[in-house]
Amino acid sequence: MSEMTSEQFAHKAFEYNLLSARQLEAIWGEFGTHDVSFDDFKSLVIRKEIMTNYQVDRILSGERSGYYYGDYKVLYMVGAGTFARVYRVVQRESERVLAVKALRKRYREDINQTEQFLREGQMGATLRHPNIVPIYEVHPDRRQPFLVLEFIEGRSLREFVKIRGKLDPIEATRLTKEIAAGLAYAADKGITHRDLKMSNVLITSKGQAKVLDFGLAAGGRMIDDDADNCPNPRAIDYAALERATGVKRDDPRSDVYFVGCLFYNMVTGIAPLYETRDRLMRLSIQRFHDVKPVNDLEPDLPRLVTMVINKAMELAPERRYATMRDLLNDLEAIHRRLIDGDTGADLPLEAPENIVKTPLMEGLSRTIMLIESNAGMQDLLREKLKKHGYRVLIVSDPKRGTSRFTGTQHVADCVIFSALDLGMSAVSAFNDFGADDVTREMPAVLLLDQKQQHYAAEAQLAPHRVTVAMPLKVKDLRQTLMKLMATTA
Repeated sequence: MSEMTSEQFAHKAFEYNLLSARQLEAIWGEFGTHDVSFDDFKSLVIRKEIMTNYQVDRILSGERSGYYYGDYKVLYMVGAGTFARVYRVVQRESERVLAVKALRKRYREDINQTEQFLREGQMGATLRHPNIVPIYEVHPDRRQPFLVLEFIEGRSLREFVKIRGKLDPIEATRLTKEIAAGLAYAADKGITHRDLKMSNVLITSKGQAKVLDFGLAAGGRMIDDDADNCPNPRAIDYAALERATGVKRDDPRSDVYFVGCLFYNMVTGIAPLYETRDRLMRLSIQRFHDVKPVNDLEPDLPRLVTMVINKAMELAPERRYATMRDLLNDLEAIHRRLIDGDTGADLPLEAPENIVKTPLMEGLSRTIMLIESNAGMQDLLREKLKKHGYRVLIVSDPKRGTSRFTGTQHVADCVIFSALDLGMSAVSAFNDFGADDVTREMPAVLLLDQKQQHYAAEAQLAPHRVTVAMPLKVKDLRQTLMKLMATTA
């Protein structure tokens, strides 16, 4: 390529609508002459952010197109995948910065690939959730099909983990929870992802997870019934999993498995499924059998985290979470418990078949505040309830316990007021708790000794505010707690 003068370059930039007449007039005015070197001209337009290096390099390479997608001026390329390229763009009139995802030229002649790309866009355009990258427009021109999306300041989860090595369990749980929240929202609308991987999750500059590239299950024969003939390489991992487990394609539990893979990758820094470009190896069932147990790689990982990863990545689909919403519920529960310093050390490595509904884990998402001054009763109830997954906060003084509820911070899901030693002060605190605007709708239990049954007449009761008589059967207390909290869920 011969050297280009600044005037030749300016002419081409004007021709391609990258510089306006007013901008050119201002540039020449700043130099005071047209007789300037190309390097000086380039330096000025880059420094003043009038043009980008990407635009300059395309002009120098002799490219005559690709500077605009509709009304959107391309600033630079963000990333390139097998099927599409993503650009940072600016809308010409509003000057709003967005992203354009454009199907690569070699696929535009393939009507099936073009239709799939547009289906993906139309499917994604129906989704609006804080943890999903929104698609604002779908441009169906088959000569240049493209989607307009929110531009995310940040990087992919793959890049994020590569830089960090591995993530702290609390942070990894939070990000997985956010991913699952977006997917659960989509699943409620009947949409599965089918291409969930580290590069399809973006982490914003504020640390929020956002899922992109929905739509592979939108319609048509995205995945051949014979996985060996799977026409879409983006779906191979899903096809292999579903063939290995004998389920129909588009099983919602497939997304659950791959969320588990993301969680595993975040806490270990290692992909659970060995990565390869070889098609036959990706279709091999052995890849799924060769996954190393997460606790072998990270033996000090909190038991709560290990348990959820193991359940999400169960190869037998009937032992996996049945829905993304079930997985989300447990992620929310363990995130809160991890923040409170509870790692679940007394829980098994392997999750029960149904974490939410088994007696062992009935209280996984629940915190109980016990207001009790008797040390023996404190120890008894704490140990009994912890065995069933509840987190128990012990407070000896009724006023100090109830004062922790400010309305802005989650403290507990239910409060047990024990009158065993506290007597009438427990009854008064129970009544005040029910009268307060902040706590009146919260479940509460008043424990009364046989000799204190006359206090029951003083207690202000409601469907979610009850008394339980001593001597106490823990089974009865558990059933009461589950019933009370079910009514306020």
